[in-house]
Amino acid sequence: MGRRRDVRFVSSGVKLPSASASASASAPSRAPAPALLAAALPFAHISRAIDSAARRLGACLPRVPVARADQAPPGPPPPSRRHGKDAGGGDEERVLISEVAVRGKDGEPLERPELETAAAAALRACRPNAALTVREVQEDVHRVVESGLFRSCMPVAVDTRDGIRLVFEVEPNQDFHGLVCEGANMLPSKFLEDAFRDRHGKIINIRHLDRVIKSVNGWYQERGLTGLVSYAEILSGGILRLQVSEAEVNNINIRFLDRKTGEPTVGKTQPETILRQLTTKKGQAYNRAQVKRDVETILTMGIMEDVTIIPQPVGDSNKVDLVMNLVERPSGGFSAGGGISSGITNGPLSGLIGSFAYSHRNVFGRNKKLNLSLERGQIDSIFRLNFTDPWIDGDNKRTSRTVMVQNSRTPGTLVHGGDHPDHGPITIGRVTAGLEYSRPFRPKWSGTLGLIFQHAGARDDKGNPIIRDFYNSQLTASGNAYDDTLLGKFESIYTDSGDHSSTMFVFNVEQGLPVLPEWLSFNRVTARLRQGYEIGPARLLLSASGGHVEGNFPPHEAFAIGGTNSVRGYEEGAVGSGRSYAVGSGEVSCRMFGPLEGVVFGDYGSDLGSGPKVPGDPAGARGKPGSGYGYGVGVRVDSPLGPLRLEYAFNDKQARRFHFGVGYRN
Repeated sequence: MGRRRDVRFVSSGVKLPSASASASASAPSRAPAPALLAAALPFAHISRAIDSAARRLGACLPRVPVARADQAPPGPPPPSRRHGKDAGGGDEERVLISEVAVRGKDGEPLERPELETAAAAALRACRPNAALTVREVQEDVHRVVESGLFRSCMPVAVDTRDGIRLVFEVEPNQDFHGLVCEGANMLPSKFLEDAFRDRHGKIINIRHLDRVIKSVNGWYQERGLTGLVSYAEILSGGILRLQVSEAEVNNINIRFLDRKTGEPTVGKTQPETILRQLTTKKGQAYNRAQVKRDVETILTMGIMEDVTIIPQPVGDSNKVDLVMNLVERPSGGFSAGGGISSGITNGPLSGLIGSFAYSHRNVFGRNKKLNLSLERGQIDSIFRLNFTDPWIDGDNKRTSRTVMVQNSRTPGTLVHGGDHPDHGPITIGRVTAGLEYSRPFRPKWSGTLGLIFQHAGARDDKGNPIIRDFYNSQLTASGNAYDDTLLGKFESIYTDSGDHSSTMFVFNVEQGLPVLPEWLSFNRVTARLRQGYEIGPARLLLSASGGHVEGNFPPHEAFAIGGTNSVRGYEEGAVGSGRSYAVGSGEVSCRMFGPLEGVVFGDYGSDLGSGPKVPGDPAGARGKPGSGYGYGVGVRVDSPLGPLRLEYAFNDKQARRFHFGVGYRN
């Protein structure tokens, strides 16, 4: 029996390119890899490129054009084999098919029965004793190839004694025997190994390959990387080759813009000061998330008002230039402000401090900071000079250096409070100079090492040095008018995030170094812990702090307990002052409306029985209890100076007290 000539089912498909087994065959033509960068940036083209890759994969599937009636050879088929027009009222005639079979490309049965079963399962319209149109056969051809197991499918009508036999001659894909992936510098090799781990020796499934390509593209997209599978082909021997295109940073250009006009201008900041802050480097894969972090890093330097990084394509290559637009802040200026002293608790203007400062944020255009400030209150006075280099030249660990000089006069009421009418207030004068080095040493961890010299002593209300208070308690450790101390300092800080309710831990050690016999020698250890929790619309904040000092130290350096930043409901330092201390606090806050927040809190503090061990026992002479608790309510309002806190507290002695503070509790 011959093939039926009056009914034609034609297949013309495009297949995945494969290397020819013939030595004379040329290599398959390859569509050029799509450019990863387009003019519409930043990178809206990624989704378009992914869609384009999917379309290219779809183009690998065969398409079956329908032969028109005027192309068919003359002569009608036997009447018994035609069943008129299709039920939909179209012009296509239906042909009665007596048998449907699946065979190999040479017409022989397939070596693998499961492939024949898979092809037969894809057929929906083509069934024995069914009247079919050419379109229905075409759709079934699509379904067979779209199963992913076959590279081609050719429907052939064979005229037999029992009727027309429709044979689908299929060509299976090769067995998978290896994978070659090129250009994937960022993609972990294990990613593709896992994707093809159980595929060795099995038929290459185009549907599985499509899923792998989409997962690879998704891997790049989830990490903010610009990359995708730009080409796929099946080589002879069942080797699958994937070509991955990744966008690479070609160059980084810095451009300063005028604050008012937005036009390019000459910047004061040295370009290398900006470039050293970037984790994105020339030659790396372009990472949008990494570039975003770099923008945030530059803003935290404090010298830029606005920072944008715009990627620009470099020709048709998979490279990109980064153009960084910078708007500088004014580098320096004078300022005035005010604050609250925790050492003064009486009087209509109790604790108010005025301040005047000059600061320069960008000395020599290298982000170095100079701060000169003067604060003055009823008793307080602080003159402070700080010079900070946030990143020492030549250091690759981001080490900062701070030089500090300070002359201060602060109230001594925290330890030596309870003034007698015949004895004026005591103040503590300190002259301090120090050098500190800080750097991050682990994610979320930073450390500081420092060396600080301090010359400190007590003064009366007329500014004269004194060595004993009204209770005849000593005011210095050495018995002289002033104590000299050289302190070695180590501090380690862990911060989960910049939010105040996040986890924070601070550990501090100070050691007095008796370089000279009269210099003090003592060791002080302190620690602070804070942890916040979100509970529905409310926030729970728990905090604890403690410390201990051992050795010869002046009493004004004892740990003072009680007050706005310690145990509320008590005056400043009224709970106790000791060699050791522990303070715990818990508060629940809830947003009320606008910037206003309501707070309920409770505090507890103790000197752990160490009050009498302080030189002169200033707490015992003043009848401080040594431990106590307080609780109350308050409101907070956000302000440019930080949260303004107004709190009303009760203590365990049933005393009531208002507390006003600026900023968060220590």
